[in-house]
Amino acid sequence: MRIGSYELKLEKRLTLIGWEAAIISLLAIIFALALFSFIFILAKINPLFAYREIFSYAFVNHYGLPLTINRFIFLLLCTSAFIIPFKAGLWNIGMTGQLYAGVLSVFAVLFAFGAKEFHDSDLSPEILIPLMLIAAALGGAGLAAIAGFLKGKFNVNEIVVTMMLNSIAFWLVAQMIREGGPFMNPGGEGQSFGLPLSVRAPLIMGIPFTIFLALGVAVLLYFLFAKTKIGYEIKAHGHNPAAARYAGISTFRIPLLVFIMGGALAGLAGYHYFAAVPGVYKISSNYGYFGDLAFYGIICGLISLGNPLAAIPVALLFGGLSIGGRFVQGKLHIGFGVDYALLGVLMITLVAFQFFYRYRIVLVKTARRANIEVGGASAD
Repeated sequence: MRIGSYELKLEKRLTLIGWEAAIISLLAIIFALALFSFIFILAKINPLFAYREIFSYAFVNHYGLPLTINRFIFLLLCTSAFIIPFKAGLWNIGMTGQLYAGVLSVFAVLFAFGAKEFHDSDLSPEILIPLMLIAAALGGAGLAAIAGFLKGKFNVNEIVVTMMLNSIAFWLVAQMIREGGPFMNPGGEGQSFGLPLSVRAPLIMGIPFTIFLALGVAVLLYFLFAKTKIGYEIKAHGHNPAAARYAGISTFRIPLLVFIMGGALAGLAGYHYFAAVPGVYKISSNYGYFGDLAFYGIICGLISLGNPLAAIPVALLFGGLSIGGRFVQGKLHIGFGVDYALLGVLMITLVAFQFFYRYRIVLVKTARRANIEVGGASAD
């Protein structure tokens, strides 16, 4: 597009510096919030007042901040569970099923130790909590390994398999908590028995210890992909599986490995939500709600471009907006679904602005043509 003696052009980026990506993401967030302001205006609510309420409740309020932290931990673990296969060029759409496989494994440990019948004081948290963590990781990894094995051995589409495994996991949950199921609440309320107080996730300064697990995983994954041989092999598989096979990288081992790792993290996300979040502590009949939250891990992973460290602020933002949006929905008497709509607009905008990760707009001054006399003489 020409503007006077200047012309606007799209130029492909050769590299993207970290601060440039941060500025692009910040502009996308501002644009998304400005766009969503029309919803508040239509509801006759001052957008600035609404956003102040959202952010203050999510990140300052002593009731809202713990909820944001818990949601952030959950989303960061789900995002990491997506990023590992994503780096290998594979899509883990099955975090929902994997987290519930982990949760069922946790309840299986408690059931085996008699937590359903015994008094809380009869349990040993120093033994059970580590076992619950191990069981959650193994349960999620076991379910995800099916997708990894089928992909590596027979090249079966992992998206289809993981979606089918989600349905199987939901069916298993229903079987375990309904009437006659081993995990059914003794009161027959159509939900599982509750986690005893002594084996709930320990708190460190009021924060679940799982926050250190989630942050530690993100840092370890960054160094895994940046500094290790296996990280290089995973990325090589993601760029070109055929070339990776030619270079001696196993196209069976890599899919199996990344799905096992991703499934283990999804299982730990399930442990966190059901052992650390106040008011949960049991599998209720609306278990699909928590499964839906896991899909935000896919969005956070895509927005962060598969960077585990960049996923930290993205997961924190999404966690805060989901909590703050739900709060404002009730306080300002706005229609149901405002929190989902806000996250939806934010997701679409952030994904759209990724265009500027690959291209940039430059303003080029156009040169005027001049008549040049050839050989120092002009024709009469």
